[in-house]
Amino acid sequence: MIFDDDRRFPPDIPEHGGVSGSNEPTPFDPIAPTALESAPQAASLLPEDLRIPWGWLDLLIFVLLGISVAVLLLIAMTGAFVFLGHRLSELQASPRVTGVFSIIYEILLVLVLIGGLALYVRVRFRLPFWRTLGWRPLEAQRFPKPLVYLGYISGGFLLAVFAQVVSTYVGPNVNIPMEKLFQDRLVALLLLLMAVLMAPVVEETFFRGFLYPVIARSFGRGVGIVATGALFGLLHGAQLGWTPLLVTALTVVGIVLTYARAVKHTVVASFLLHISYNGFISIAFLIGSHGLRVLPPGS
Repeated sequence: MIFDDDRRFPPDIPEHGGVSGSNEPTPFDPIAPTALESAPQAASLLPEDLRIPWGWLDLLIFVLLGISVAVLLLIAMTGAFVFLGHRLSELQASPRVTGVFSIIYEILLVLVLIGGLALYVRVRFRLPFWRTLGWRPLEAQRFPKPLVYLGYISGGFLLAVFAQVVSTYVGPNVNIPMEKLFQDRLVALLLLLMAVLMAPVVEETFFRGFLYPVIARSFGRGVGIVATGALFGLLHGAQLGWTPLLVTALTVVGIVLTYARAVKHTVVASFLLHISYNGFISIAFLIGSHGLRVLPPGS
């Protein structure tokens, strides 16, 4: 199987909360007190990747701060846009202006949110950011590691094929806002680069690294997998014009990504699927557009 499950659920965790043979601080160590310390027997049944120091309150704080930052950044960028002598009507009339504005906005927002989350984890819990967010090495016990990586790349390809097949059933008159951004060659190229180089890292960190452990620890892995996948699809709904078929397809993709992360206990597994999925979608667009020479109507 692609997801070579090592069946370590639950792992062998000593009473003090550390992982056998490891001196690395965990959420159970004195430097990272959590509510789980009040129930050590229940906590010891959790795999290491679900033994996180944050909970629902931290999640709520981050969401509220994220929304506030998004609104303030949008206001600031719009003000800067007008200050530089542009008209707001250009944001709707010009695909290039709209696309570049959106790309700059998204990059700045991601940098602020990732930086804020990293600071939050380092300052409040005094723990390493990436590993605490689930970026642990991908183990390959049954098969050689190159073969395991190839399996995830193949899985991403199959997800991309699935998404492309579903998209063929969407009517030609459906309004999909994301397609408008691909009416300009420069914007299309930048979006494809972001889809491969930035989106998988950012989305896996937030969805599978930060959100999934909270849901899975509270309601179980099954609910965590489905709920995280559903939120992944819904939060992309605006880009897809809330087209039910496309949102459903992306929800299925999100569930598969979360399943891989849950089975292998590492975000690296879902990241490999995600970057492969986005990569093959981008390749398909490049082929279909004849190397960005034939773009959607309106270019």
